[in-house]
Amino acid sequence: MEIKIFGPGCARCTETENLVKEIAATKGGNITVQKVSDLKEMMAAGIMSTPAIAVDGVVKSSGRVPGKEEIAAWIDSASGAAAAGTTGACCCGKTTPEKEIPKVR
Repeated sequence: MEIKIFGPGCARCTETENLVKEIAATKGGNITVQKVSDLKEMMAAGIMSTPAIAVDGVVKSSGRVPGKEEIAAWIDSASGAAAAGTTGACCCGKTTPEKEIPKVR
């Protein structure tokens, strides 16, 4: 699982990054947390306000610092989708309404 935190490095972005790393560490497993500060990459992902979080290429939050329970739920949901063999879908296979991040060229 790949989690990206988008932001230039302000206090709220750093707080978000620390929260995500803390929750990811408690969940264990194969979770990669990456901080993205490049403006071009943020724009390509459609990020207009920071901090923002994407889990496996799906933007989950933008413009606010989410709570620990919310971050944990995103990780659990993505873990369940990966175990079920689906991407961007819930356990029943329906696609989620969240926004897919386009690939940066």
